[in-house]
Amino acid sequence: MRKAVLALLAVLAGRPAHGEVLWQTLPPTPEIVRGKQTGEVRVNGAVLWYATIGQGPPVVLLHGGLANADWWGLQISALAPGHRVIAMDSRGHGRSTRDASPFGYDLMADDVVGLLDALHIPLADIVGWSDGAILGLDLAIRHPDRVGKVLAFAANTSTSGLRPHPGQSPVFRRFFERARRDYERLSPTPHDFDAFVAAIDQMWRTEPNWTDAQLRSIRAPVLVVDGDHDEAIRQDHTRAIATAIPGAELLILPNTSHFAFLQDPDRFNTAMLRFLDGPRPPLSQ
Repeated sequence: MRKAVLALLAVLAGRPAHGEVLWQTLPPTPEIVRGKQTGEVRVNGAVLWYATIGQGPPVVLLHGGLANADWWGLQISALAPGHRVIAMDSRGHGRSTRDASPFGYDLMADDVVGLLDALHIPLADIVGWSDGAILGLDLAIRHPDRVGKVLAFAANTSTSGLRPHPGQSPVFRRFFERARRDYERLSPTPHDFDAFVAAIDQMWRTEPNWTDAQLRSIRAPVLVVDGDHDEAIRQDHTRAIATAIPGAELLILPNTSHFAFLQDPDRFNTAMLRFLDGPRPPLSQ
């Protein structure tokens, strides 16, 4: 009985139960952050849902594919005391709509710029996970005047950087089922999950495919992060991204996977705050 209670408490605390290593867990989606303000803006044919909380330098949180802004709850709580946090649902994800346009990273990065315009934010830092990290790098390449710093967690910059069949891992299977439930609960089109996944999968099969020259063009300070057991991204690819971007830092988080921000939020948040609150280069650079 005592072991069962301890195991339950471990799960509720987001820690692995006895016999389960951290990178094999998918902790619960965090509780909704209280005190945030929410809104919607129409951008590029889609209605984008967003939430904002806190005061200070603006930072935009961009979630991974099939997920939504709620997954960032632990990072929002860490950032809000010293930052204006903007968390958005990407087009077609969560509470945001999409039009008939094919999903593409350039279009979704342009959506972020449209949201910043609507909120009258000329420059923002970016914290991105997976697809959101790709969007952060896309912004740094194509909209360098709108980006301060970029924390890119679990990004790939070419399709060759992906591991084969990540969806076969137990953690990804649990993620997929949670994503389905979230979509059915939040989406304006709750019965379209399978069509949504098919459209996203088409993007994943073909994008991104940036050259080293494009990565070398990035002038924003970049922190490239991944878990040492990422199920989807090859670690040599992550290291190559950090090498290609001028001045980029690299951080490999131990005993974590594609979901390190949930599996080890203390370590993730410490690195995030150190990077965002550290020295900034002169504006002329």
